[in-house]
Amino acid sequence: MTTKISRTYYPKPDEIRHDWYVVDASGQILGRLAVKVATLLMGKHKPAYTPGVDMGDFVVVVNASRIRVTGRKLDDKKYYRHSGYPGGIHETSLKEMLRNHPERAIELAVKGMLPKNRLGRKLLKRLKVYAGPQHPHEAQQPIPVEMD
Repeated sequence: MTTKISRTYYPKPDEIRHDWYVVDASGQILGRLAVKVATLLMGKHKPAYTPGVDMGDFVVVVNASRIRVTGRKLDDKKYYRHSGYPGGIHETSLKEMLRNHPERAIELAVKGMLPKNRLGRKLLKRLKVYAGPQHPHEAQQPIPVEMD
């Protein structure tokens, strides 16, 4: 009796292609947009996806200032940061964040959906977010992504 040994495919670094995608955030809900962007960054849309391997693509998000949220999140959702000094905590509402730094709201939402390790930090560097419709990555010929 002979048994067949099955081998697990593991992608080699020279076999991996990193494409560029452009996502239009105007009218999109923040969380649903972040899920789609995180999936593209991790490479989960590729058939050869492997969790510990950098399979992801570059993602350019435009019109970040035109995202939507549901419910009362504009006033209720808070972002916290700390200076490291006693009493140095700073609180910012989502409404303030979208007014002053709309890119940061999307970056933080996507960051929360990526792995919390060095791979996640590497993937986050591939995310490019812009408040308006213009971006400097036309030379990479990004593929437009349709949002559902």
